[in-house]
Amino acid sequence: MRILISNDDGIYSPGIAVLAQVAAKFGEVRVVAPDVERSAAGQSITASSPLRYKRTPLGKVDAWRVDGTPADCVTLGLDRWEKVDVVLSGINLGSNLGNAIWHSGTLAAAKQAALLGIRGIALSTPSTDTEPDFPLLAPWVARVLELLLPATDLRLVNVNLPAKVPRGIKWTRQSVRRYDGKVVPANDPMGRAVYWYTVVPLEGAEEGTDLLAIENGYVSITPLCLDLTNHHELERARQAYPVDEIIFT
Repeated sequence: MRILISNDDGIYSPGIAVLAQVAAKFGEVRVVAPDVERSAAGQSITASSPLRYKRTPLGKVDAWRVDGTPADCVTLGLDRWEKVDVVLSGINLGSNLGNAIWHSGTLAAAKQAALLGIRGIALSTPSTDTEPDFPLLAPWVARVLELLLPATDLRLVNVNLPAKVPRGIKWTRQSVRRYDGKVVPANDPMGRAVYWYTVVPLEGAEEGTDLLAIENGYVSITPLCLDLTNHHELERARQAYPVDEIIFT
């Protein structure tokens, strides 16, 4: 099995090194990741300038850095390395839960794989005052990969691991009631107004959601899809507003 690994924290993030070490137990691994942090880059791609693809020392791992976004890294990595079976993204320093997954660069790397016909799995863990305890999480990452790598019908999956020893693993759905974005006004040294975009803790999770699983100390596994169509509203709209009966003059 060929496993391509990327992230949005940058190639020197400790999370990607741990993920590569665990993934190496399951197949041949190559890391292709941004040269610097690209958090919250979403699904953006670089179209106005060329990309540079450079080999990077990363222990015993075959690793390359790209001066682009997570989606760029996956696209270029799949082009430069044939017959990849799955793309892993992470382990992100910071959870990607609920509506936060819309701007997540970590999930974007997995989504880019799915867009290109390759399975994608994103993995994240909460960001606290200290670095995540990766030796503690590594066995649980292995358990998740043991579960998901053979599941070839799951094309896009978002995984979140709690900061402490997990109580277990839960299949979850995305929480859609909450968003963790917040604007914080401030002033620069000259007294001029500036604005920080930051995140706030999410609370009040719904039953069965990714957020509630993490709050209760479980690993959350959420299957996702690329189809943004609201199929219920589509059928309702077809019934309520039958466009075939509209005549334009």
